[in-house]
Amino acid sequence: TILSLVASIQLTSLDMVRVGDWIEMPQCGADGDVVDVALHTVKVQNWDKTITTIPTHRLIVESFKNWRGMGDSGGRRIKRDLRIDINSVRFLTLEETERFKRFALLADYIVEKQEELVSYNEGLGRETDNVNLRRLTNIGTFRAYVLSYLKHHPKIHREMTLLVRQLQPGASGLPLEIYAFTNITDWAVYEDIQADIFDHLLAVAGEFGLSMYQEPAGRDLSALAPSLEA
Repeated sequence: TILSLVASIQLTSLDMVRVGDWIEMPQCGADGDVVDVALHTVKVQNWDKTITTIPTHRLIVESFKNWRGMGDSGGRRIKRDLRIDINSVRFLTLEETERFKRFALLADYIVEKQEELVSYNEGLGRETDNVNLRRLTNIGTFRAYVLSYLKHHPKIHREMTLLVRQLQPGASGLPLEIYAFTNITDWAVYEDIQADIFDHLLAVAGEFGLSMYQEPAGRDLSALAPSLEA
C-alpha cells in the first residue's frame, strides 16, 4: 500500500500517465489505452479489448512507453523501406534522362544534377573511359523522385524530419528507407496514408527500370523445375 501510494503521487506529480493515454508495457502484457488510474492499480484496455491490470508501483520501477507525445506533436512516424533488386540498378540512358525531364517532380533535379555531373566530368581534364565518369543512375533518380513526391504530399508533415535513404545492401536486396511523419495521428487514417504512399511507389518503380526484391515462392520453384529437368 505504501509503495502504491508513493507511486501514485509520483505518477501524478510527474504527469507520467493519464486516463486516455496509449501505453506499451510488454513485460505486463499491456498495449492500449489507460482507462483507470487508481491507488493500487492502473487498468489498460488493450487493442484486442482485453484488460490488463498493472500494479501502480511497477510503472515507477520499470520502463514503459507512453504514446501521448506522438499525439501532442501532431505527427506520426512512417519508417519503412522498399527492397530493391540490386540486379536492376544501372545507369540511365540519354533517352531516359530526357523523358524524366518531363516528370514534374523530377525536372529540377535532372537539370541540377546534369549541371553538377558535367562540371565534375570536365574537371577530369582529359579524355577518359565511361567508367570514370559520374552519370545519373536509376536508383538515384528514383530516390530523388520519392523525396519530391513526399514533399508535395498533402498528408506529410512539413515541419518534421523527412528522409529517403539507402541502407546497407544485403541478401534481401537494397533497402530504400522512407523516414517521414504524417500530419494526422489517427491510427486508421495513418495506415491508409502509409498504404497509399507505398502503393504508388511500388507501382511507379518500374518506370525507373527498378524491380522489387522478393524471395522465390513455391510457385516460382515449381515453374523452374521443368527447365531444370530438361
